[in-house]
Amino acid sequence: MARSGPTFDPDGLTAAQRYGEACVVCHKKWPRPRAHVGRLPDDSRVFACDDCVPALRIIPQPVRRRAAKGKEPRRRAQSLTRA
Repeated sequence: MARSGPTFDPDGLTAAQRYGEACVVCHKKWPRPRAHVGRLPDDSRVFACDDCVPALRIIPQPVRRRAAKGKEPRRRAQSLTRA
């Protein structure tokens, strides 16, 4: 089974946060947090309120593409004129 989101350490969370009844970031209980933002080591889901979700977003790193086998990497065209 694939995990979705980061794994949170349950030792730093309250019981309400561990059971999904409070935001994993700000502890807010009402309205009940609905955004699934990660998991605990036992695969329980943890949630965040709508205000805290942007703080937990992981910025993806750009992926470098490899050239296909047998093909040379593309190179930028050089200008033929000099300044």
